[in-house]
Parts: sequence; C-alpha cells; structure tokens
Amino acid sequence: MTDLSHNNSFDPDRVPRHVAIIMDGNGRWAKARGLDRSEGHIEGVNTVRRITEAASEAGIKYLTLYTFSTENWNRPREEVDALMHLIVMAIERETADLIKNNVRLTMIGDFSRMPEFAYRRLCRCIDDTSHCTGLTLVLAISYSSRWEITEAARQIATLAKDGAINPNEITQESVATYLATRDIPDPDLLIRTGGDFRISNFLLWQIAYSEIYLTPTFWPDFSKEEFHKALAEYQNRERRFGMTSEQIADNSAPTI
Repeated sequence: MTDLSHNNSFDPDRVPRHVAIIMDGNGRWAKARGLDRSEGHIEGVNTVRRITEAASEAGIKYLTLYTFSTENWNRPREEVDALMHLIVMAIERETADLIKNNVRLTMIGDFSRMPEFAYRRLCRCIDDTSHCTGLTLVLAISYSSRWEITEAARQIATLAKDGAINPNEITQESVATYLATRDIPDPDLLIRTGGDFRISNFLLWQIAYSEIYLTPTFWPDFSKEEFHKALAEYQNRERRFGMTSEQIADNSAPTI
C-alpha cells in the first residue's frame, strides 16, 4: 500500500478538503468477467470501504460518492431493487467501522423517491455517526444536479413571490444556500472512474472550479494507490479560479 507520509512529492498541507467521485464501471467490470451486473455492484462496495479509509488517512474532510442518480431509477426494476438493498446493507454493515474511524455519514438527494425502508435505515446510520468529527462521507442517493438546481429555483421563486426576498439581491452565494450541499464546501477534486468523459449530472454548480481526474479503471479495481496518484496529481495542478499565474504567485487568488 502506498504510504503518503513517505511520498516526497506529496504535501500533507495541500490535501484537497473535499473529493467527489463518480463511481463508474461496476456493470462493465462484471460483464468482462462473465458475471451478473450485481456482482460488480457488490465488489464496488469493497472499493467504497478502501477509498473511504484512504481519504480518512489522508486527512480529507469530505468525500462525496455518486451512489445512485435520479436517472438510475430508469434501470430495470430488479437491478434498482437489488441496488437499494445492497446500499442499505453495506452501510449498516460498515457503520461500526465508520464510528471507529470517526467518520460521519450524511446523504443528499431526492429522498421522496427512495423506498421507505431504505430511507429509514440509512437515517438510522446517519444518526449513529452524527457525533463523529473526522471525515464526512456524503452519499449522493437519488441525486442529480438538475433536480437540485430546479428545487433551489422553486424555493427562491416562492420566497420572491411572497416578498420574503428581493430578486435584485439574489447572489451566487445566496443561491448556494438553497442547494442540497449548503453545508458542504465545493469539491476541490472530482474523480471519475470507468473511462467515460462526462459529468453525468453530478454537482454541476459545485464543480465549477474543481480539478478533474479521469481514469479508465473500473470502480471495483480502483485502488488506494490510484487514489493517492489522483491526490498527487491534484497537488501538481495550478488552481487559478479565472486569474493569472502571476496573480496566484502574488497570493491574490480568491478563497473559494
């Protein structure tokens, strides 16, 4: 296992505060091995465990995992039901270790579409880890960015209609307070596994200035070593936020 503390190219003071991951390739991993798609999802759970451990060890404060999108509801019913049961069982099984490792669990998404059993049991796990102060593990379940932005627009429009807010005073900062991620900083680094080159309706507002790391590795094969490689590559990027390299050198970059 790669030990970041002994990696001379890694700066522990420049660890991304928030890493978001599009976990793609479970089904294709299984198909390549002649297995049922469900076997890929099961193996993907093991990757969630090791990457959560790696993120916690690295000192990352937030890890957001694209667990189930609103578009995933369109998949075959059998696969959707199996995924819901797998997610719940995996989180319940891991809750004790999350507490042991001081990891707090939370989730974002359109919970109205979730089966009642899944929502209730996941909320219990969230309550059980609420006292933890280390890494915050954010599960994006029944989530899509267009859903999130649409919901924010509805809330703002209603408040403006009722005279509670002045439309002329709406800012980017105030819009962000109506998003599902209102209490979570924007991702510094977005990782996508599986070889595709798209965002897939994930955190569109929040990743405006995130660094992006793409890998052809399917999620079940995504290792701690490759996660560390992504962190090291992030540290080699120059984050300019629309400014110039000279302004960055002068410490003129905004805090985002």
